[in-house]
Amino acid sequence: MKTLIVEDDFTNRLVLQRFPSRYGECHVAVNGKEAIEAFRLARNDGRGYDLICMDILMPEMDGHQAVQEIRGLEKEEGIAPATAVRIFMTTALSDLPNVTKSAQEHCDDYLLKPIDTGRLLHDLKSFGLVPA
Repeated sequence: MKTLIVEDDFTNRLVLQRFPSRYGECHVAVNGKEAIEAFRLARNDGRGYDLICMDILMPEMDGHQAVQEIRGLEKEEGIAPATAVRIFMTTALSDLPNVTKSAQEHCDDYLLKPIDTGRLLHDLKSFGLVPA
């Protein structure tokens, strides 16, 4: 599994990076702009990401904007939703507008911080990203 952690807070980045790195390659980006660039580079190298853990509140470009851009790039490439990168929003925001907006952007999961690693593992298994 190849994972991209998109998080502006250093401590949250370290915590989030530890868990998926057990299952494969794990990269980091500190904002939405870096996430889009990392996504493009990975696709151009022929080995895109399997999972993106995206924070919502970040400088320069927030998580919602980055997800819209990534989903737009996938659409341009003709990537079907079933084979698109899995995107988990990882945020402290539990309000209904953010949850709804994430669903509308075709995010696959919505995880509240602090991240429950048991739930994360369950969800990774549910999406077939790690062995059951």
